[in-house]
Amino acid sequence: MLEKNKVYSAVIDGYCAEGLGVARIDGQVVFVHGGVRGEVCDVLVMKTLKNTAYGKVIAVHAPSPRRVEPDCPYYGKCGGCDFRHLDYDEELWAKRQRVQEALRRLGGSGAAVEEILGASSVRRYRNKAQYEISPTGEAGFFRARSHQVVDVEQCLLQSEAADAAAQALRAYIRQYDVPCYDEKTGKGLLRHLLVRNNCKGQILVCVFANGTSLPHEEELTELLRQAVPDTVGVVLGVHREKGNAVLGESYRTLWGADALEDTLCGLTFHLSVPSFYQVHHDQAQRLYEKAMEFAALTGQETVLDLYCGAGTITQVLARHAKEAVGAEIVPAAVENARESARRNGVENVRFFCGDAAAVAADFAARGAKPDVVCVDPPRKGLAPEVIESVASMAPSRVVYVSCDPATLGRDVKRFSAYGYDVARAAAIDMFPRTRHVETVVLMTRTGTEKG
Repeated sequence: MLEKNKVYSAVIDGYCAEGLGVARIDGQVVFVHGGVRGEVCDVLVMKTLKNTAYGKVIAVHAPSPRRVEPDCPYYGKCGGCDFRHLDYDEELWAKRQRVQEALRRLGGSGAAVEEILGASSVRRYRNKAQYEISPTGEAGFFRARSHQVVDVEQCLLQSEAADAAAQALRAYIRQYDVPCYDEKTGKGLLRHLLVRNNCKGQILVCVFANGTSLPHEEELTELLRQAVPDTVGVVLGVHREKGNAVLGESYRTLWGADALEDTLCGLTFHLSVPSFYQVHHDQAQRLYEKAMEFAALTGQETVLDLYCGAGTITQVLARHAKEAVGAEIVPAAVENARESARRNGVENVRFFCGDAAAVAADFAARGAKPDVVCVDPPRKGLAPEVIESVASMAPSRVVYVSCDPATLGRDVKRFSAYGYDVARAAAIDMFPRTRHVETVVLMTRTGTEKG
């Protein structure tokens, strides 16, 4: 058993799902903050568990050429980034390996991850920023594994416009002494700031409050518009439930528009505050192109797209299918999807509002037989009943878009029980400098169930 607060010599031989280096010391696995593959390091053990331990690098005997100086002063304090001490090629290696291991260990699949598509832009790529507001008025992001807000004035993942909006909100809090929400007590008013931006540099701002109004709303709007002249709308999100979830129960427009338009894959999309939309525009286009490649549509197929968000991939699929049907549980997102389809002139598409499990079960009960099913679930993956309903419709191909390799691996294993095997897999780096990675998997129906 390793001793806490003791220094050990170790070789870093890989990375874990959290982006930490992995070493083996006296037969025990140690997850190492700041570790780089191939380096011999002195590791300070900070926490010991029954089978694993956690530590940090305190000295490197021979630095790897893959190690770089972090370019952000908040790195290691803010929990947003994981790989700023690695060069980008090593980050891509780590992510591809993570997906491969998840498919093999959790999914029981021997399919190879064909490639990982790296981003041309790894700075200020996010088109949606969510700033936490501390009880004392700081605006930033949570420290790793905590709900302590790190005040971040410039984030290299967010747009400069988003940072400027956050700075305007800080000024508003100070100037008008606005009480900020305390997650522990449930008291206070101002909770979160959400900023969307599009390809044109325009932004939509939503301020979330533990109530139905804010003091000096006109002054807040003016501060935001002065900070970012390309602001198209300012929205108040009402969020009175305890906890730290971001999205609200209702929305009221304080000024301008209540949605933002963006162009992706040659289509225009109408995005309200709660609509799901991929956060890296250029990588999203590559993701959808890969999903289209895997779907292998000829124009004769019926496609069912579950967890369709604002209908982006549904409409992209529809252009190459006989018909595409999208399902999404967020009503505002469904309205955005329908409006976008009308504006884009995509007529062979329908959208339903409802839980994916219920929509899939309804389709299966009515004997619907889609040729291709596409799923793009949240991080928790698919519920078992969704997989069962999809399998009961017997599509020839299932295209799974995943933002979490672990739940993807689990779900691949569940699909295999219904006779679906992984035929192809590719990773897309949608979230550079963080541990997160997007994956597209094609599963084909073999007809051989593995009970």
